[in-house]
Amino acid sequence: MDTALIYKSNALIEASYRLSVYEQRILLSCISQVRRDAPLTDQQLYTVSAQQIADITGTKLGTAYQNLKAAAERLYRREVTLKEAPNGHGQAKVRLTRWVQTIEYRDSEGMVALRFGTDMVPYLSQLSAQFTRYALADVAHMDSAHAVRLYELLCQWRDAGKREVSTEWLREAFQLGDKYPAIKDFKRWVIIPAVEQINKHSPLWVKWDQKKTGRKISHFCFIFGEKLKEKEKTPQKQSAADCDKAPRSLYGIPMDVIERLAHPGESYDDAALRLLSEAKKKYE
Repeated sequence: MDTALIYKSNALIEASYRLSVYEQRILLSCISQVRRDAPLTDQQLYTVSAQQIADITGTKLGTAYQNLKAAAERLYRREVTLKEAPNGHGQAKVRLTRWVQTIEYRDSEGMVALRFGTDMVPYLSQLSAQFTRYALADVAHMDSAHAVRLYELLCQWRDAGKREVSTEWLREAFQLGDKYPAIKDFKRWVIIPAVEQINKHSPLWVKWDQKKTGRKISHFCFIFGEKLKEKEKTPQKQSAADCDKAPRSLYGIPMDVIERLAHPGESYDDAALRLLSEAKKKYE
């Protein structure tokens, strides 16, 4: 499951819900199994075992086993509020629904089986636009549900490298309710730990700042980008010829071209593959 990918509609990325990190692990493990080349129905059954959770998170099997059952029972009751307007702007239809319609815990196998709710299917299957993709391994070692949520929100704007959200919108998206009413507590228990975990466990680095409206902190701004790979971290001697080389590319396409032609919410990798496909069709 190291190469498993998560695909979510942007509307689901920006939805309002609250899940524990263990519930997130169950859901994301099942979402990573949704096939991109086949339609998803609400009758499809997905399974994830304590052993799989232990393997992808690097936790002990006993710990994964204990948390799996309790998380499965709570997950059945979890709600999600979906809004069509991005980032809470504009008029939008609001839909209150559930993640799953059926969930069962197979004690003898240490396994959970679930069926996604009917209303969830369009947000997970056959997405061709307005979706966000990231690797399951990116968040597997995070033990903060807020870190997973924030990481998804950053991945949605991955190519921009910057995202600004209002404090109230973020609180609603995380469904914090009456928790951390003081901004200092909100930063201490939500923002700072989430940013630390993203920096520690994910392929992104992130920095944050705050903006005030009057005396009130009204917005948070996140600046982020891809971490350098180990080979890129090692300084190398450059010759004059090296300086004349073509700019960094992906699949043979210069990065400046990919950045210019990428669709909103589309990763560099997806954009490059799409451009290659379009070029191939043009000459067929």
